[in-house]
Amino acid sequence: MKPEIGAWVSIASYISLAIIKLIIGYMANSDGVTADGWNNFSDIVASVAILFGIKIAQKPRDHNHPYGHSRAENISSLIAAFIMMSIGLDVVGKGALSLFNGERDEAPQWVAAWAGVFSAFMMLGVYWFNKRLSERVNSQALAAAAKDHLSDALVSIGTVIGVVGAQLHIFWLDPLAAFLIGIMICKTAWHIFSETSHMLTDGFDEQALTTYEQEIAAIEGVKHVSDVKARMVGNQVILDVTICVDADLTVAKSHEIADEVERMMKQQHHVETTHVHIEPDQNLNRS
Repeated sequence: MKPEIGAWVSIASYISLAIIKLIIGYMANSDGVTADGWNNFSDIVASVAILFGIKIAQKPRDHNHPYGHSRAENISSLIAAFIMMSIGLDVVGKGALSLFNGERDEAPQWVAAWAGVFSAFMMLGVYWFNKRLSERVNSQALAAAAKDHLSDALVSIGTVIGVVGAQLHIFWLDPLAAFLIGIMICKTAWHIFSETSHMLTDGFDEQALTTYEQEIAAIEGVKHVSDVKARMVGNQVILDVTICVDADLTVAKSHEIADEVERMMKQQHHVETTHVHIEPDQNLNRS
């Protein structure tokens, strides 16, 4: 299944939910549902950005992009994070103002609560679909979109809590739920931003590097590993490793060891690109 299918599912879901919530929000006199509708409307922009990122990432490499265009997905994830953060801060601000200053005297109609319940279940379904798809196609952009879907489901649940609270004349539940959900949206956005920026600045998991080094050092003919580093290019790992071998080995035998390193990394860790640099073992020369 192609990764862009997930983006199209997100766009279709957000368009339908935005229309439904805006109509019901105005008809049922629910500020929460109306705001949630505009929230989904703004999510359409993030989903379109992710769709473009996925499309660009699939372009083959050219003379200007020798490593391909995979990092376009990372950029689209950053855009999604910025949009989520802006929405989260807006929800936090409005929730805080309503919590300390606002006072409602009219409860929205029950249909607003049912709209929130329907939206929550729908977004949970889209979250599950895109999360599974992102794992299958190894797409960071879809993984970021899935986290956004989960945040949207929580927003809808908060809307339901607010409507129920208003019906019970507990009007402060609505702004409190909005405030807490806004915090959760901001937290999710920050997680996506920090994870994506770490990859774009060539950060890599130290534990994974240690595992790579230990397994490469265990290959027959490798005396020790003098250097190992890796970076992410889109969703692919690029590994650079320097190994030391017996200085008396022929070029052909040294090349066989390098091929075994590449083969092991591909089979065991799905690393498609491993650059192996071979050096003579200085300890043997000194002996």
